[in-house]
Amino acid sequence: MTRLANRTAAAPTTPLEAPLPDATIEPQPDEYQAGPGLALSASIVGLGNIASRVIGLARDTITSWYFGSRGELSAFNLAARVPTMLYDLLVGGMLSAALVPVFSEYARPERRQELARVASAMLSLIALTSALIIIGLELFASPIAAVLGDFADPALQKILTQCLRLIAPAVLLFGLTGGVMGLLYALKRFSYTAAGGAVFNLGIVIAAPLLADRIGVFALPLGILLGSVLQLAILLPGLREVRLHFSLAWHHPAVRRILSLYFPIAIGLIVTQIQIIVDGRWASATGPQSVSWMRYATTLIQLPLGLIPVAVSLAALPSLSQRAASGDWDGFRSLFAGGLRLVIVLLFPAAAALWALAEPIIRLLFEHGSFTPADTTMTAQALRFYLIGLPFAGVDFLLNYAYYARQNTRTPALVGVIGVGFYLVTALLLKGPLGFLGLVLADSAKQIGHAAIMAGLLIRSLGRFHGQRIQLTAIRTALAAAFMGLLLSATAGWLAVHMPEGLLGEAGVLVGAGLVGAAFYLLVLRALGVGELHVLQHAATARLMRIGRRVRPPADER
Repeated sequence: MTRLANRTAAAPTTPLEAPLPDATIEPQPDEYQAGPGLALSASIVGLGNIASRVIGLARDTITSWYFGSRGELSAFNLAARVPTMLYDLLVGGMLSAALVPVFSEYARPERRQELARVASAMLSLIALTSALIIIGLELFASPIAAVLGDFADPALQKILTQCLRLIAPAVLLFGLTGGVMGLLYALKRFSYTAAGGAVFNLGIVIAAPLLADRIGVFALPLGILLGSVLQLAILLPGLREVRLHFSLAWHHPAVRRILSLYFPIAIGLIVTQIQIIVDGRWASATGPQSVSWMRYATTLIQLPLGLIPVAVSLAALPSLSQRAASGDWDGFRSLFAGGLRLVIVLLFPAAAALWALAEPIIRLLFEHGSFTPADTTMTAQALRFYLIGLPFAGVDFLLNYAYYARQNTRTPALVGVIGVGFYLVTALLLKGPLGFLGLVLADSAKQIGHAAIMAGLLIRSLGRFHGQRIQLTAIRTALAAAFMGLLLSATAGWLAVHMPEGLLGEAGVLVGAGLVGAAFYLLVLRALGVGELHVLQHAATARLMRIGRRVRPPADER
């Protein structure tokens, strides 16, 4: 229902291109190295994402209890995509492709005053643009809803319109949050951004139980608004020494640079948003429950995607940007390859586990209240079809960010348009015979095609990654993950027979099978000599030592 990764994009510049004068920074000590340092900084983002995804699963568990996969939930899901789509178009694509690379140039302590001027101008621009969009959404909610959904039941179209009006103010909150996150990533303050994502999902967790019995599905857009307020509130303290103010200084060279970098992204994103609208409209036409089934499956897909490639890519982006600006292309390739190996080692087993345990996971999380066994079956089918594209979507995150770090946004934008072509062709061929599952397969086709093209172009622009062990790591990891998946399936089947019925039994099946599968996978990695296992162990040890130093008082205080 939603694409697995943002397909914003750019055009390959060669590594020999000189950066613009105002984009040049001096080489500086960098704690985010390709090995343990990158894994450690990614773990900070990842820990926040774990909290966010866990609360997100709680959100969807609560939603499934009250609304199952009914048509009104599908109508809300279509409306809820609007602020997300606008965020992607206005800020999300700009965040990694332009805001973080340009803000990073001013992140050193001696340039913080200039950073505040640039950030103030950008946040003011985002706020004014968002306000105009909100007015448009409120005035034209009904015709916009008619474009978004194609429900046979007019009552569902009316619910879609009402949800759209309620959720419109979130556009402003999302936009400001994205701008603040760009600042925090440039300052390498990952803990604030990690916490912000977790807090956002609390909105529906709080609102649904309190309001669902009174106002029905309209509790959910109010929960979105509450969550967006909480998210922005928890991010702002991270900017305590950055003096922000309303500013119209859009003539600043850095602002012009951000907008010029963003322009190709915007073109690509417009095409991507068209695909999302078409996807939702086609899905709603296949049945009132289709959108909800796809949404539940997407939630499970987003769990490993947010924990692994997003965390690694965001942690690596400031350092990749600095290496590109200083012309350290050997260091750039080494850091990129290290991040890619981490993504492969962690994402492949996650995909195998979700495939093997799809039904038990969905049954435990969602099959309660209004969510039926038939919903579990359909959601599991959607999940497995999404999983075909998951590894490619994960790798694609880092491929896109490698271009963004070089302030080169045209190539991912152009490839993004081609990726939408993959989707449209596949969807037109499959939605007739397969219904909504054909749309899911079309999304996976897009991920595969996009990642393949991006990888080929990156090798062409940077040269081959000789000695980086990417292919060898991928082959060994894929084999280990495949056998782990078979073991997970067999173990889960055996445990299901011997475990008691009910929630405890369902949880016992997943925990038992998961422990067996994880132990097997780690043993195989160790036997095959996959070096990223040691990197992860080092990062975990370093993180625990940091926590210990914070908790233990200094010697003179004991």
